Formats: sequence, C-alpha cells, structure tokens
Amino acid sequence: MSELLKRIRKTNLHSRIKKVEDVIPLFKTGMNIGWSGFTPAGYPKMVPIALADHVEKNGLQGKLKFNLFIGASVGTETEDRWASLDMIDRRWPYQTGKNIQAGINEGRIRMGDKHLSMFAQDLGYGFYTKDNGGRLDIAVIECSAITENGGLVLTASCGAVPEIVQIADKIIIEINTSIPSFEGLHDIIEPVNPPHRQPYLISRVDDRAGSPYVRVDTDRIVAIIESDRPDNGRSFSEQDETSEAIAAHIIDFFSHEVKMGRLPKNLLPLQSGVGSIANAVIGGLAKGPFTGLNVWTEVLQDTMLDLFDSGKLDFASTVSLSYSVDGFKRFYENWDKYSNKVLMRPLSIANHPEPIRRLGCIAMNTPVEFDIYAHANSTLVGGSRMINGIGGSGDFLRNAYLSIMHTPSARPTKTDRTGITCVVPHVPHVDHTEHDLDVLVTEQGLADLRGLDPKSRAQLIIDKCAHPDYKPLLQEYFDVAKKECLARKTGHEPQMLDRVFKMQVNLAKNGTMKIDNWDI
Repeated sequence: MSELLKRIRKTNLHSRIKKVEDVIPLFKTGMNIGWSGFTPAGYPKMVPIALADHVEKNGLQGKLKFNLFIGASVGTETEDRWASLDMIDRRWPYQTGKNIQAGINEGRIRMGDKHLSMFAQDLGYGFYTKDNGGRLDIAVIECSAITENGGLVLTASCGAVPEIVQIADKIIIEINTSIPSFEGLHDIIEPVNPPHRQPYLISRVDDRAGSPYVRVDTDRIVAIIESDRPDNGRSFSEQDETSEAIAAHIIDFFSHEVKMGRLPKNLLPLQSGVGSIANAVIGGLAKGPFTGLNVWTEVLQDTMLDLFDSGKLDFASTVSLSYSVDGFKRFYENWDKYSNKVLMRPLSIANHPEPIRRLGCIAMNTPVEFDIYAHANSTLVGGSRMINGIGGSGDFLRNAYLSIMHTPSARPTKTDRTGITCVVPHVPHVDHTEHDLDVLVTEQGLADLRGLDPKSRAQLIIDKCAHPDYKPLLQEYFDVAKKECLARKTGHEPQMLDRVFKMQVNLAKNGTMKIDNWDI
C-alpha cells in the first residue's frame, strides 16, 4: 500500500483506492467497456480477471456479456478467457486467442475490423456506441502513476487510451506497482474533433508534440486498484532459414537503394510488424552495414533491443513495448540504457498518415497471402475465417515511402509440406490493394513493383516470389488468362473468374493447392 500511495501523487484520490471485488457490482450486462493495452502490454489484469472469476464462480457464462473496445489485442488471460466464458458480445478492432477467434468464426462474437488509426478516432467520434449516446460506460486503464494534476502515467503501451477516457462515463484505474514508473516515456496528443484539429508537429522520430501523461477528468475516476501482475509478454518468434532468406533479400534491396540514391545511408524510419520474419529483418539490420537508424512503428519486439545494443539504432517511437517476459526483464534491468531512446505514442498518432508520410517510413508487414497483381490478404483464411484483424498494417502500407510485404512462398498442410502457396492468382479477400504495395518478398526472391503495369507486375511476382512447386501452375494461369482476356479486349489485368479460386477450392477439398490443370 505504501508504494501505491507514492504512485498516486494527487492525494485527494487516495480515498478512491478500493479492492478489486468492490468494483464488480459496477459491471452490468450489455455495457460498453474500454480497456487500455496494445498487444500483451499495458492492459488491465486485476479487474478483467476478477470479473472472469466472478462469472465462472457464479455460473454466469453467457449472462454477463460486454461490448469490448481496446486499442488492439491484449493478454490472452484476459480477453481470451472472457471469450471462453461467453462474456463478449462485440469486440473491436483486433484480437488474439483461440477462444475469441473461435467465438468470432462461430458467430457468437460480433467483431468488426478496422485500420487502427481510424478505429481510435472513430471510437472518439462515438461511431461504435451510437446507441449509448456515443459513450463508453466504463474504462479500465492500467497506469504506473497519477501526477499531482491528476494526469495518468501509462505503462508499456498507449493504445487508444486518450479516446477511451474522453468518452467514458466511469474510469477505473489499475496502478501497477510491480513495474517501474514509466513517467516520461509517453508523448500524448489529446484527440480534438474536426474542424478544430491541428497539424501534428512531428518532423523527427524523437520529436515530442504532446504531454507525458493523459489528461482526464478525475471526477470520473470511481476506483483505483493496486495491480501486482506484470504483462504476460509476447512469446518470441524464432527465426528460421526461410525468414533469414527473406531478411537477406530485404537488406540487399536496401543496400541497392542506398547505392542508387533513393535511400539515405541511414535509411528512413522503419516500421516492422510482428513475427519471425520481422525478427529476422531487425536481426539482420543489427549485423548489417547501416548505422544511425530510427524506428517509427507500432510494436518493439526483443530484437529491437539487439538493434539498440548493436549501436546502430538511435531512437524508436512506438505504441507498445511488445517484449517477451525475458525481454521485459532485460528492459527493466537496463532501464537507463534503453528508456531515453524510446518514446510511446497513442495509435491515433503513431499510425496517422500525416507523420508516416512526412517521415518517409519504410513499412514491412507479413500477409496471409498475396496475388500475382499485388493485392494482399492479411486477415481472412479461405476468404472467410478471421485470424486476428488488419491491425495497423494498412495505415503504414498505404502511406509509407516504401511499402514492403514479406511472407514464405508456401506453407505446409497436414498432408503436404508445401500444400499452401502464398502467391495465388487472386486473393479471396483484399486488405491491401495493388495501389498500396511497392515490394513483395518471399524466400525465393524480391519483386520491386514500382512503376510497373499489372501484367509486368504479375510476371515479375511469378518469377521472383513463387515457390518452385507452384511457379509452373501460376505461369500457366497467367498465360491462359492473358490469351483469353486480350482476345476479348479486357486484358488490362487478366483474370479468369470461372477458375481464379480453383487452388483455394482444391485446398478445402483435398488439403493442397496443387491442381492438375486449369480446366473448368
């Protein structure tokens, strides 16, 4: 308790310190709830876990359900457990966990997908809670301190907290005393609705344009609860030969662009997604020839610490510290070394087109698949089964100086080691259009699509990116499509609508995308 009192520097809030069981009666079924958090970092644990325990103990599964709005996914011990207990009616805009994904795909959870920067502002506009006057009923926010003026010092992420607290009728604060105070690591620009919105005065990655804390009406804080639960962390994706080959292609491409004068020697601010390929690219940069690097991204993974340690990364702006448990330990043990090189921003700023374009970010993200004309699918397997959501990849890819998507050329099924090709004639769900992507990469090679017409793009993607098991099939499709469409004078971007998804249909029926021919 003594540490908790030290963290709450606005002393008239001490009277609002409560036990977690005291707030359970505040929650009624059908409420609109907002949480802090972005990836398994900076999310509330005490209240969500206590509510789940309450539902489980009292047999309230399916009887106490909420509409849940969070900046992105959070720890599976909270949102995924809620899903397992049938506590979620609606969930926006991005999620992680087998139970919540099952609930969405079985139709029990209504999920909507949205570019993250647009989700945050639209939430603030009240678009998702129109039937509740544009308001959230309760916000649950993890903080590391409250200032003398009542400002909220967040923890390991910013997410959509500024928008959430702005429209919440009641606010519950979890002060996490198991971790250091993060005071000074955030740059919060308060959301202002049009027509009064001002330009974001950010021209360098390390520019500060806002406040180190979130301003809030403290009269709406109804409870402050001490938390002793650290972030669960994101498990570390191991690199493999495929991801390392992809990383090598990208780093060679960067070197070529520097040589041709299209990139400076220290490149441009980097945005990198999550997963083994992203880890491999950052790991390759730690060993590569580039120095004075900067990062403007959504998440920092463990390999970013390696890049700092290499002396080649000068500064990183992020929404979240998405470290593993060991990564968080490393960060905390070397606080003075890392903390002055990191700044966290809300996703409505970090993912906003204005600074992404001004800074000239290089965006690198992994799709489910892409097609021969450079449309990409990031969200739906088989065109209908939701995985996680689009996240912020579209925010960056549409607005970056260079938009790069990387994926293995093929993935295994239960019966075929290369049963799924990630290069297809046409993706069954388009998240990123041909207009938004500059470079596609697999372990087979890199296709620089800038300045190419559709048919030239298609040939280059087949030549450079397709797996050898599928290259002849894709070439045959492209050749037949060209012949048929050009004969009908419809050959700008040749497709055969009666056959374009034959590979996907064969996968559903036979467990492989390898087909015998393109006959109808």
